[in-house]
Amino acid sequence: MAGAVNGVEAAQAQGGAAAAAGEAAIRHRMVEANGIAMHVAESGPEDGPAVLFLHGFPELWYSWRHQMAHLSARGYRCVAPDLRGYGGTEAPADVASYTAFHVVGDAVALLDALGIRKVFVVGHDWGAIIAWYLCLFRPDRVTALVNTSVAFMRHVFIRAGPDAVKTTDYFNQAYGPTYYICRFQEPGVAEKEFAPAHARHLMTRILSDRFSERAAGKEPKDGGGDDADAALPPWLTEADIDYFAAAFEKTGFTGAINYYRNMDRNWELAAPWADAKVTVPTKFIVGDGDLTYHYAGIQDYLHKGGLKADVPLLEELVVVPGAGHFIQQERAQEVSDHIYSFIAKF
Repeated sequence: MAGAVNGVEAAQAQGGAAAAAGEAAIRHRMVEANGIAMHVAESGPEDGPAVLFLHGFPELWYSWRHQMAHLSARGYRCVAPDLRGYGGTEAPADVASYTAFHVVGDAVALLDALGIRKVFVVGHDWGAIIAWYLCLFRPDRVTALVNTSVAFMRHVFIRAGPDAVKTTDYFNQAYGPTYYICRFQEPGVAEKEFAPAHARHLMTRILSDRFSERAAGKEPKDGGGDDADAALPPWLTEADIDYFAAAFEKTGFTGAINYYRNMDRNWELAAPWADAKVTVPTKFIVGDGDLTYHYAGIQDYLHKGGLKADVPLLEELVVVPGAGHFIQQERAQEVSDHIYSFIAKF
């Protein structure tokens, strides 16, 4: 494990230096937190107000490079870990070690290790899910939240009420057994599709497809293939693909996929918060091309008071026209501006 962590850390330091050209300098270090070694990227003054960035699947701290540059230039201390099982952070072997409680524990322990009492939290995809849980479990550690892509969905995150449907059953009923969340449940099946040797192809396909409904629900293909004729979107470079691919070639995708294998466990363990509200000031951002904006009933929930009922301190809801799933990379400047305009009020 140590060799893998150190190897990825070296690759990240090299990639971070390249990515930082013309942007904020990125500092890399390993931090012991909650019983694991975490790779953390930082930028900005250490005495500035802290912003904790939580990435999604299948990403890394690197997904926040643009926002880190933007906010550190404005005096914020930016902290972006590779989450448990990703990149340079340790990947426990036990599937059950990837619950929301473990990952929220990592975040809190990381803040403690860095001497940070309260933070602004910014999440995307699985990072957004973890951010919602963090704000439910430990609102005392969060000044304000900017979440992107994945809305607070009580029926998916928490067992609540006598008619509650288990998370994986909900997705299976709604989208069928070939939907990616359903495919990911059985150990070994997803690993065949997401082989480390195919990391470059996979990251190119996933990021270029913008994680559309078509990409998420289609039958798995051979992880190999030729991407030579697939042009990258203008917001993504070959160097970006190199960075993601180098990390996943070393670590594989099992740690990342294990988050999905704990969705039912999270749902059960979070039952004590069945009627709890998210009680921190919040801004939510989503692209209208994101598959998460097209879940059944989600637009009514967002726009007709459902989200506001669950998140009473919701101050802003932003739908970005034409934006896809990886919104903080695709619309980097716009998302950075949205984050700054919100947290600057506190």
